[in-house]
Amino acid sequence: MAKANPLRKPKSEAERFWDKPVTMNLVSDLLLVCGIAMLAWAGMLAMQRLPLQPLRQVVVSTPIEQVSRAQIEHAARSALTGNFFTVDLDQARAAFEKLPWVRRAELRRRWPDGLELVLEEHVAVARWQRAEGEQQFVNTYGEVFAATPAAEPALPVFAGPEGSAATVLWRYEESVAALKPVGRHPVAVVLSAREAWELKLDDGVVVELGRDHAKHPLTERLARFAAHYPAARETLGAAGVADMRYPNGFALRPGRKA
Repeated sequence: MAKANPLRKPKSEAERFWDKPVTMNLVSDLLLVCGIAMLAWAGMLAMQRLPLQPLRQVVVSTPIEQVSRAQIEHAARSALTGNFFTVDLDQARAAFEKLPWVRRAELRRRWPDGLELVLEEHVAVARWQRAEGEQQFVNTYGEVFAATPAAEPALPVFAGPEGSAATVLWRYEESVAALKPVGRHPVAVVLSAREAWELKLDDGVVVELGRDHAKHPLTERLARFAAHYPAARETLGAAGVADMRYPNGFALRPGRKA
Protein backbone atom coordinates (compact mmCIF):
# COMPACT_ATOMS: atom_id res chain seq x y z
CA MET A 1 0.00 0.00 0.00
CA ALA A 2 1.34 3.40 -0.98
CA LYS A 3 1.89 5.76 1.85
CA ALA A 4 1.44 9.50 1.76
CA ASN A 5 4.63 11.40 1.54
CA PRO A 6 4.90 13.29 4.82
CA LEU A 7 7.17 15.86 3.17
CA ARG A 8 4.65 16.85 0.43
CA LYS A 9 2.74 20.07 1.14
CA PRO A 10 -1.07 20.03 0.80
CA LYS A 11 -2.49 21.89 -2.23
CA SER A 12 -3.76 25.42 -1.73
CA GLU A 13 -7.28 26.56 -2.71
CA ALA A 14 -5.94 28.12 -5.93
CA GLU A 15 -4.14 24.90 -6.91
CA ARG A 16 -7.22 22.78 -6.17
CA PHE A 17 -9.32 25.11 -8.39
CA TRP A 18 -7.36 24.11 -11.49
CA ASP A 19 -8.09 20.48 -10.74
CA LYS A 20 -11.89 21.08 -11.05
CA PRO A 21 -12.77 21.33 -14.77
CA VAL A 22 -16.53 21.67 -14.07
CA THR A 23 -15.99 24.72 -11.87
CA MET A 24 -13.58 26.20 -14.39
CA ASN A 25 -16.18 25.82 -17.15
CA LEU A 26 -18.86 27.53 -15.07
CA VAL A 27 -16.57 30.44 -14.27
CA SER A 28 -15.48 30.80 -17.89
CA ASP A 29 -19.13 30.77 -19.06
CA LEU A 30 -19.98 33.46 -16.50
CA LEU A 31 -17.06 35.61 -17.62
CA LEU A 32 -18.11 35.14 -21.24
CA VAL A 33 -21.71 36.24 -20.51
CA CYS A 34 -20.49 39.29 -18.57
CA GLY A 35 -18.15 40.21 -21.39
CA ILE A 36 -20.93 39.97 -23.99
CA ALA A 37 -23.22 42.10 -21.82
CA MET A 38 -20.56 44.77 -21.39
CA LEU A 39 -19.86 44.81 -25.12
CA ALA A 40 -23.57 45.14 -25.87
CA TRP A 41 -23.89 48.01 -23.39
CA ALA A 42 -20.87 49.75 -24.88
CA GLY A 43 -22.25 49.22 -28.36
CA MET A 44 -25.60 50.72 -27.43
CA LEU A 45 -23.91 53.79 -25.95
CA ALA A 46 -21.83 54.12 -29.09
CA MET A 47 -24.92 53.87 -31.31
CA GLN A 48 -26.52 56.75 -29.45
CA ARG A 49 -23.54 58.92 -30.30
CA LEU A 50 -23.17 57.88 -33.92
CA PRO A 51 -25.12 59.63 -36.69
CA LEU A 52 -26.67 56.29 -37.65
CA GLN A 53 -30.27 56.75 -38.84
CA PRO A 54 -30.60 60.25 -37.35
CA LEU A 55 -34.07 61.64 -36.71
CA ARG A 56 -34.90 64.26 -39.31
CA GLN A 57 -38.62 64.94 -38.95
CA VAL A 58 -41.67 64.72 -36.70
CA VAL A 59 -44.91 64.37 -38.66
CA VAL A 60 -48.09 65.48 -36.88
CA SER A 61 -50.79 63.25 -38.36
CA THR A 62 -53.81 64.88 -36.70
CA PRO A 63 -55.25 68.37 -37.24
CA ILE A 64 -54.44 70.76 -34.39
CA GLU A 65 -56.15 74.01 -33.47
CA GLN A 66 -54.74 75.16 -30.13
CA VAL A 67 -51.20 73.73 -30.06
CA SER A 68 -48.74 75.79 -32.08
CA ARG A 69 -45.94 74.57 -34.30
CA ALA A 70 -43.41 76.42 -32.13
CA GLN A 71 -44.57 74.50 -29.04
CA ILE A 72 -44.20 71.16 -30.83
CA GLU A 73 -40.73 72.07 -32.10
CA HIS A 74 -39.61 73.14 -28.63
CA ALA A 75 -40.84 69.89 -27.07
CA ALA A 76 -39.16 67.87 -29.84
CA ARG A 77 -35.79 69.58 -29.37
CA SER A 78 -35.82 68.98 -25.61
CA ALA A 79 -37.21 65.43 -25.58
CA LEU A 80 -35.94 63.67 -28.69
CA THR A 81 -32.45 62.32 -28.02
CA GLY A 82 -30.67 59.52 -29.80
CA ASN A 83 -31.42 58.27 -33.29
CA PHE A 84 -34.25 56.46 -35.04
CA PHE A 85 -33.57 53.23 -33.16
CA THR A 86 -32.60 54.50 -29.70
CA VAL A 87 -35.01 57.41 -29.10
CA ASP A 88 -37.09 56.90 -25.94
CA LEU A 89 -40.69 57.11 -27.19
CA ASP A 90 -42.26 57.03 -23.71
CA GLN A 91 -40.13 59.91 -22.49
CA ALA A 92 -40.89 61.93 -25.62
CA ARG A 93 -44.61 61.20 -25.38
CA ALA A 94 -44.65 62.48 -21.79
CA ALA A 95 -42.96 65.69 -22.93
CA PHE A 96 -45.60 66.33 -25.60
CA GLU A 97 -48.41 65.64 -23.12
CA LYS A 98 -47.09 68.46 -20.92
CA LEU A 99 -47.92 71.01 -23.61
CA PRO A 100 -50.96 73.21 -22.94
CA TRP A 101 -54.13 71.98 -24.66
CA VAL A 102 -52.69 68.47 -25.20
CA ARG A 103 -54.81 65.81 -23.51
CA ARG A 104 -53.07 62.75 -24.93
CA ALA A 105 -50.14 62.06 -27.26
CA GLU A 106 -49.03 58.99 -29.19
CA LEU A 107 -45.62 58.62 -30.83
CA ARG A 108 -44.37 55.93 -33.17
CA ARG A 109 -41.39 55.46 -35.48
CA ARG A 110 -41.85 56.28 -39.13
CA TRP A 111 -39.23 54.69 -41.39
CA PRO A 112 -36.61 55.67 -42.30
CA ASP A 113 -35.85 58.83 -40.32
CA GLY A 114 -38.97 60.22 -38.71
CA LEU A 115 -41.55 59.98 -35.97
CA GLU A 116 -45.33 60.15 -36.31
CA LEU A 117 -47.04 62.23 -33.63
CA VAL A 118 -50.74 61.88 -32.87
CA LEU A 119 -52.16 64.59 -30.61
CA GLU A 120 -55.56 64.72 -28.95
CA GLU A 121 -56.35 68.26 -27.90
CA HIS A 122 -58.61 69.30 -25.08
CA VAL A 123 -61.97 70.61 -26.29
CA ALA A 124 -63.11 73.22 -23.81
CA VAL A 125 -66.84 73.20 -23.02
CA ALA A 126 -66.79 75.50 -19.99
CA ARG A 127 -64.64 77.69 -17.80
CA TRP A 128 -63.82 76.38 -14.36
CA GLN A 129 -64.27 79.20 -11.88
CA ARG A 130 -61.42 79.81 -9.44
CA ALA A 131 -60.84 82.62 -6.99
CA GLU A 132 -57.41 83.30 -8.46
CA GLY A 133 -54.60 81.75 -10.46
CA GLU A 134 -54.28 80.51 -14.02
CA GLN A 135 -57.26 80.03 -16.29
CA GLN A 136 -58.82 76.62 -16.11
CA PHE A 137 -61.32 74.94 -18.39
CA VAL A 138 -63.44 71.79 -18.41
CA ASN A 139 -63.16 69.49 -21.42
CA THR A 140 -65.71 67.13 -22.94
CA TYR A 141 -64.61 64.37 -20.55
CA GLY A 142 -65.29 66.49 -17.47
CA GLU A 143 -61.57 66.99 -16.83
CA VAL A 144 -60.14 70.29 -15.60
CA PHE A 145 -57.08 71.62 -17.42
CA ALA A 146 -55.11 74.86 -17.43
CA ALA A 147 -54.43 76.74 -20.66
CA THR A 148 -54.49 80.14 -22.31
CA PRO A 149 -56.70 80.33 -25.41
CA ALA A 150 -55.70 82.28 -28.48
CA ALA A 151 -59.09 84.02 -28.39
CA GLU A 152 -61.55 84.37 -25.53
CA PRO A 153 -64.25 81.75 -26.16
CA ALA A 154 -67.88 82.30 -25.15
CA LEU A 155 -68.27 79.44 -22.70
CA PRO A 156 -70.50 78.76 -19.69
CA VAL A 157 -68.96 78.97 -16.24
CA PHE A 158 -68.80 75.97 -13.92
CA ALA A 159 -68.00 76.05 -10.22
CA GLY A 160 -67.89 73.38 -7.57
CA PRO A 161 -65.76 71.53 -5.04
CA GLU A 162 -62.51 69.89 -6.04
CA GLY A 163 -63.08 66.85 -8.24
CA SER A 164 -66.70 67.69 -9.13
CA ALA A 165 -66.17 68.97 -12.69
CA ALA A 166 -67.52 65.82 -14.35
CA THR A 167 -70.67 65.96 -12.21
CA VAL A 168 -71.19 69.65 -13.00
CA LEU A 169 -70.79 68.92 -16.72
CA TRP A 170 -73.40 66.18 -16.51
CA ARG A 171 -75.82 68.55 -14.75
CA TYR A 172 -75.17 71.23 -17.36
CA GLU A 173 -75.99 68.86 -20.22
CA GLU A 174 -79.16 67.77 -18.42
CA SER A 175 -80.18 71.41 -17.96
CA VAL A 176 -79.54 72.26 -21.61
CA ALA A 177 -81.90 69.48 -22.70
CA ALA A 178 -84.58 70.46 -20.14
CA LEU A 179 -84.56 74.16 -21.07
CA LYS A 180 -84.33 73.74 -24.84
CA PRO A 181 -88.16 73.70 -25.36
CA VAL A 182 -88.43 77.20 -23.86
CA GLY A 183 -85.47 78.60 -25.78
CA ARG A 184 -83.13 79.19 -22.85
CA HIS A 185 -79.80 77.74 -21.80
CA PRO A 186 -77.61 77.97 -18.70
CA VAL A 187 -74.57 80.25 -18.76
CA ALA A 188 -73.43 79.20 -15.29
CA VAL A 189 -73.79 76.04 -13.21
CA VAL A 190 -72.74 76.09 -9.57
CA LEU A 191 -72.49 73.22 -7.10
CA SER A 192 -71.98 74.40 -3.53
CA ALA A 193 -69.99 72.67 -0.82
CA ARG A 194 -73.34 71.50 0.61
CA GLU A 195 -74.20 69.89 -2.76
CA ALA A 196 -76.85 72.48 -3.62
CA TRP A 197 -77.30 73.38 -7.29
CA GLU A 198 -77.85 76.75 -8.91
CA LEU A 199 -78.24 77.79 -12.55
CA LYS A 200 -77.95 81.17 -14.19
CA LEU A 201 -79.74 81.44 -17.53
CA ASP A 202 -78.77 83.45 -20.57
CA ASP A 203 -81.47 86.05 -19.82
CA GLY A 204 -80.19 86.68 -16.28
CA VAL A 205 -82.68 84.54 -14.36
CA VAL A 206 -81.12 82.59 -11.47
CA VAL A 207 -82.68 79.20 -10.78
CA GLU A 208 -82.07 77.83 -7.30
CA LEU A 209 -82.53 74.07 -7.50
CA GLY A 210 -81.18 73.05 -4.10
CA ARG A 211 -79.98 69.58 -3.25
CA ASP A 212 -80.97 66.49 -5.17
CA HIS A 213 -83.36 64.14 -3.32
CA ALA A 214 -84.79 60.79 -4.30
CA LYS A 215 -88.36 61.93 -3.47
CA HIS A 216 -87.97 65.29 -5.24
CA PRO A 217 -85.24 64.91 -7.87
CA LEU A 218 -83.75 67.89 -9.65
CA THR A 219 -85.07 66.64 -12.98
CA GLU A 220 -88.64 67.21 -11.75
CA ARG A 221 -87.77 70.72 -10.55
CA LEU A 222 -86.22 71.60 -13.88
CA ALA A 223 -89.25 70.24 -15.74
CA ARG A 224 -91.57 72.26 -13.47
CA PHE A 225 -89.60 75.42 -14.11
CA ALA A 226 -89.61 74.88 -17.88
CA ALA A 227 -93.37 74.26 -17.85
CA HIS A 228 -94.06 77.56 -16.08
CA TYR A 229 -91.20 79.55 -17.56
CA PRO A 230 -93.22 81.76 -19.96
CA ALA A 231 -95.43 83.03 -17.14
CA ALA A 232 -92.47 83.32 -14.78
CA ARG A 233 -90.57 85.33 -17.40
CA GLU A 234 -93.37 87.88 -17.62
CA THR A 235 -93.48 88.16 -13.84
CA LEU A 236 -89.72 88.34 -13.27
CA GLY A 237 -88.92 90.68 -16.11
CA ALA A 238 -85.31 90.92 -17.30
CA ALA A 239 -83.83 89.34 -14.19
CA GLY A 240 -84.91 87.59 -11.04
CA VAL A 241 -84.59 84.47 -8.90
CA ALA A 242 -86.72 81.36 -9.15
CA ASP A 243 -86.51 79.28 -5.99
CA MET A 244 -87.34 75.71 -7.00
CA ARG A 245 -86.54 74.11 -3.65
CA TYR A 246 -90.21 73.50 -2.85
CA PRO A 247 -91.69 70.03 -3.41
CA ASN A 248 -94.73 71.14 -5.44
CA GLY A 249 -94.14 74.74 -6.48
CA PHE A 250 -91.62 77.56 -6.57
CA ALA A 251 -91.12 81.08 -5.31
CA LEU A 252 -90.19 84.17 -7.32
CA ARG A 253 -87.93 86.89 -5.97
CA PRO A 254 -86.49 90.08 -7.41
CA GLY A 255 -83.05 89.95 -8.96
CA ARG A 256 -80.02 89.93 -6.68
CA LYS A 257 -78.19 93.15 -6.14
CA ALA A 258 -74.66 93.33 -7.53
